Amino acid sequence: AIRALTASMKSRAGDLDPFFDSGAIGLTSDGLIELRDVNAVPLADRNRARKLVSDDNADRNALYREIANANDHPEWESDIRTTFADRWIANARTGWYYKKGSGDWAQK
Repeated sequence: AIRALTASMKSRAGDLDPFFDSGAIGLTSDGLIELRDVNAVPLADRNRARKLVSDDNADRNALYREIANANDHPEWESDIRTTFADRWIANARTGWYYKKGSGDWAQK
C-alpha cells in the first residue's frame, strides 16, 4: 500500500509543480498541500488544481496512516506527519510557499 501511494504521488508531482512554481499552492505544517492563491491559477485550470490538491492530500493522509500501521504503532501517525511535513518544506524548491504552524505563508 505504501508503494502504491508513493507511486501515485510521484505520478502527480509533475502536474503539481507548475502550481507550486506559480505560488498557487503551498506546503503546510501538517504534511498536506493547500490551494494558497486561487487567483494564480487560470480560470480554466482551477477545477483541475483543486482536484490535484484533493487527490494528493488523500494520498498523503493515507501514506501517514499506512506507515504508522506498518510499524504497528498507529499512534505515531501525528509524528510521522510532522516529520514528512518538515522534510518536504526543507526540500522545497526556492520560490515555493510553505506554512509553519497555523501562521502565515512564507516563501522559500
